[in-house]
Amino acid sequence: NAQRLGSPPLIGRFPLSRTNRKVTGSSRKRGCSVAEGRGEMSFKLPALCVVLVLLCFATPSDGQKKKEVTLLSEKLTQMMDWASKRAVIRMNGEKFRRLVRAPPRNYSVVIMFTALQPQRQCAVCRQADDEYQILANSWRYSSAFTNRVFFALVDFDEGSDVFQMLNMNSAPTFIHFPPKGKPKRADTYELQVRGFAAEQLARWVADRTDVHIRVIRPPNYAGPLMLGFLLAFIGCLAYLRRNNLEFIYNKNVWAFSALCFVLIMTSGQMWNHIRGPPYAHKNPSTGQVSYIHGSSQAQFVAETHIVLLFNAAVTLGMVLLHEAATSDMEIGKRKIMCMAGVGLVVLFFSWLLSIFRAKYHGYPYSFLFS
Repeated sequence: NAQRLGSPPLIGRFPLSRTNRKVTGSSRKRGCSVAEGRGEMSFKLPALCVVLVLLCFATPSDGQKKKEVTLLSEKLTQMMDWASKRAVIRMNGEKFRRLVRAPPRNYSVVIMFTALQPQRQCAVCRQADDEYQILANSWRYSSAFTNRVFFALVDFDEGSDVFQMLNMNSAPTFIHFPPKGKPKRADTYELQVRGFAAEQLARWVADRTDVHIRVIRPPNYAGPLMLGFLLAFIGCLAYLRRNNLEFIYNKNVWAFSALCFVLIMTSGQMWNHIRGPPYAHKNPSTGQVSYIHGSSQAQFVAETHIVLLFNAAVTLGMVLLHEAATSDMEIGKRKIMCMAGVGLVVLFFSWLLSIFRAKYHGYPYSFLFS
C-alpha cells in the first residue's frame, strides 16, 4: 500500500512487479521522444542561425547602401571636376586604384598608358597623345557629353606601379575599363592593326561603350596654303611662258606625273591617311626600332616610304632597259644602261620580295635575299 501511494520502490531489495515494468517502459518511451525532440531542436537551431547570417550578408543594410551611394557620388563629382578642367585626366597609382579599380563604379574609363618624358624617346607616344587629346576634347566639348565615359592617362614615370599591376611592358596602350567586371580582350585597343587616329579610336570607344563621338579636329591651314602656293606657281609659270606652252603637250611631263601618282598610291599612302599608323615602332625593352610591320594587316609610315623607293628603283631599272633597247646611243653606253637597269630590277625586286615574305609568313618564294 505504501508503494502504491507513491513511496519509492526498494529496487535493491525487491524485484519490480509487472505493473511497474509497464510503467517504466512507458516512461522510457516518453524519455526517448523527449530526447529526440531535443535533438531535432539542437539540429534546427544552428541551421536557423546559418540562414539568418546568410540573409544578413545577402541583403545589404540601409547603411551600407547609403555608404555606397555616397562613395559613388564622391567619385563622380571628382571625375567631373577634373574633366571640366582637362579633357584627359592624368592619373597615378593611387588615383587609378581608387577611381578605376575599386568599386562602386557606374562609369567607363578609357586610359592611355604611355611614356611621354623626353628621356623615354617615344616618338610614337607623342603622336598617339595628340590624337588622343583630339578625341577627348571632341567628347568633352560635345553637346552629348555625360558622365558615362571618361578619358584618362597614366604616364610610366608617374604610375610605374600601375604598369606592374597590369603586367604591361610596352607603350602606348589603350585599355577600356567597363563599369562592371574586368576588362576583356576586346577592351584592349589593337594599335598595330588600327593605328592611333582619333577616328579609329572613336569607333573602338563606340563599340565598347555605345558612346558615339564625332571627332572635331582643330583647323589646319597647312594643306590649303600649300595648294594655294602650288596653284599660284603653276599660274605664274603659265603666264611667264604664255608664248610657249609646248611643255603642256610634252608626253614625258605627263608620264612622269602619272608615274609619281601611281607610286604614291601603290605604296600605301592612302592607307596611312585613313588609319594614321605610327612612323616606326621602338621596343621599350630592347630599344630596337622596327620600320617594317610584322603583320600583313598593318604597316608603318616608314615602311610606306621604303616600299615607294624600292618601287621607284625597279621602275627606273625598267626605263633604263627600255632606253638601252630603243635609243640610238653608242653601244657602250647602251650596255652600261642595260647592266644598270638589270641590277636595279634584280636588287630592289629581291628586297621587295623579302619584305613581302616578312609580312606574309609562310610565303615560299624568295630571290637573292631570304
